[in-house]
Amino acid sequence: MTSVSHAEDFTADTDALRPVTADEKSWGWFAIFNVWANDVQSLFGYTLVASLFISYGVSGWTAFAALIAAGLFVMFLVNLSGAAGEKYGIPYPVFARASMGTAGAKLPAVLRAVVAVFWYGVQVHFASTALSLLIRLVTGAEGGGSFLGMGTIDWISFLVVWAFHIAIFWRGMGWVESFLNFAGPFVYAVMIGLVIVLWVKSDGQLLHHAQTIFANPQATWGTEIAGFIAIIGTMVAYFAAVMINFSDFSRYARNKEAMIKGNLAGLPFNMILFSALALLTTAGAAAVYGEQIINPTEIVERTDSVLLGIIAAITFFAATVGINLVANFIPAVNGIANLAPERIGFRKAGLITSVFALVIGGLWTAVISEIGIAGFVNTLGAMLAPLYGILIADYYLIRKQSLNRDDLYNMDGGRYHYGNGWHKNAFIAFAIAAVFSVATVWVPALGQLEGYGWVIGAVLGGVIYHARCKGRIAV
Repeated sequence: MTSVSHAEDFTADTDALRPVTADEKSWGWFAIFNVWANDVQSLFGYTLVASLFISYGVSGWTAFAALIAAGLFVMFLVNLSGAAGEKYGIPYPVFARASMGTAGAKLPAVLRAVVAVFWYGVQVHFASTALSLLIRLVTGAEGGGSFLGMGTIDWISFLVVWAFHIAIFWRGMGWVESFLNFAGPFVYAVMIGLVIVLWVKSDGQLLHHAQTIFANPQATWGTEIAGFIAIIGTMVAYFAAVMINFSDFSRYARNKEAMIKGNLAGLPFNMILFSALALLTTAGAAAVYGEQIINPTEIVERTDSVLLGIIAAITFFAATVGINLVANFIPAVNGIANLAPERIGFRKAGLITSVFALVIGGLWTAVISEIGIAGFVNTLGAMLAPLYGILIADYYLIRKQSLNRDDLYNMDGGRYHYGNGWHKNAFIAFAIAAVFSVATVWVPALGQLEGYGWVIGAVLGGVIYHARCKGRIAV
């Protein structure tokens, strides 16, 4: 194991990439819990969960069980990927240098940043729907003309939310963390309020509707099992981005125990509660309004309660902005900064992220949503899966959880420099595995494997990497 060095010794990297100091390792289990609480609670998270109840033709209880199983599986995987960050205080782009090379790590960092920028733009769009709802409720104004699938109020809301994100990150990540911790709990309060309203409107028959509204008369044990696996696969792919860069968060954990407890409380608990509320809300909306509505802001509009609408709009807006800044902004900034650590600092990388998010968020309704939420999520997850497998195989099987932190920051030599900073074995493993994992999403002949796409990519990446490196790397 390397000796512990002070953060100021690592002058080659920006503040975004330097190892955290002992004083900065202050997150207890509740801080980790709150990361997951807000990650699960976002508007896009609700829309995805609600769509899964509808898309796969399974009963509500089968979908509910699959979401819980996915939460437990993701918890296990993030404990693995976050261990190095907690132990050495390093972010994901630096952790990736051990397996990919000091220069080669730019590729996985960029891929993760691309995915983060996509999510950032999409979440900006979803947060703007909450603000748009608020404006319409307060002013009574209509949507206005349409451009790329959004009206005038929608576009104004989108641009305001986009600018609001910039204003927050410009004030520093400490303020962002406070914003996140404050916003999270109120989402559950609003969702419970929605359930109560729908319970009353359905004459107390909400549980009955939850059991029957999604029932498929042609369902069999085979279709239920296939749907169960597909939902797990989609949710794992949804969390794939955070799983691979969880060291960006775990490096702030007070100790390993705090990380594990936070993940245990944060993932299964939040998946159970959030999924139950999403199931009841989606079923209630279908029963009361005769439509399967997957965006909660649309359900709020139908309740005819201005007070609930205003509270819900503010809450969904705050929660989505908070998790977007933490779960998407941090990895995007770290990945972009890693391209040129000596020239790209925190704020510059943040502005670059925001510009791309402006384009992506604006195109969400017109372009990205056309491929379907599940297809979009599964494709992004399949791209990252091999990288996860390579990182885990390298850290646990090749290096036996031992890294030299000084060499990780040595960009001109050291044990992680390999050939000119690139580790060819890692890139061969990534290329082969990525072809298979992405193919499970888009090649019809492999359609039955789509639910396994992320697992296939991760396992293949790790196995190929381990086979090529075993006994050849000096640790």
